[in-house]
Amino acid sequence: MLYAVVAMQNEADTLRSAAKILKERTLYGKRVLEGNAFGHDFGMVLCGVGKTNAAAGTMLALTLGADKILNFGVAGGIVPEAKIGSLWQVERAVQYDFDLHAVNGTPVGTLNEYETPYLPLCARENAFRKATLATGDRFTDGSAEAPLYAALGAQLREMEGAAVAHIAYAAGVPCYAFKSVSDGIGEDCAREYYEKLQEALAALRGAMPAIFEEVFHG
Repeated sequence: MLYAVVAMQNEADTLRSAAKILKERTLYGKRVLEGNAFGHDFGMVLCGVGKTNAAAGTMLALTLGADKILNFGVAGGIVPEAKIGSLWQVERAVQYDFDLHAVNGTPVGTLNEYETPYLPLCARENAFRKATLATGDRFTDGSAEAPLYAALGAQLREMEGAAVAHIAYAAGVPCYAFKSVSDGIGEDCAREYYEKLQEALAALRGAMPAIFEEVFHG
């Protein structure tokens, strides 16, 4: 069964608002839902913010029998094309705050057991714009990190996606991720996040039927 791993309640509600929820429980401190939406059964783990929460939530989903993982939510835009409310499918993700270069000379983001910084996700040719997602355990205005984002080829940044992708990839389970842009880069990004969050969530909610179509039939 498909399991969604989602950080925040308002993000989860973009799917829950269109779903029939059949079961709710708390496991290992994570809220777990099971239900049906757009003709498909699914589970959802509300994991909390950050990479550790995201990894734990994904492991829980796998333990519950997930054969596909879906991560969705809002993200900060990095490039001019990543406008508020624009929707992107993630084709690869990188943990930009993971760095073992001083120890083994690998590029930033390269996990010790891997040869590349990038974690692949399912993303075929379709109508969704494609993104490289930079994930790190901090909300910043992105200015200091901008050169690193550019070097990594990232269009979006947030705090969970690469951790979800890492666990799914290690388990050999297909992983999909979709992000709606809530803010840009620069000193006003926190204000912009609060002002534009609902717009980004509305775009994500509106795209949910197409997201499910892609995950189940793409």
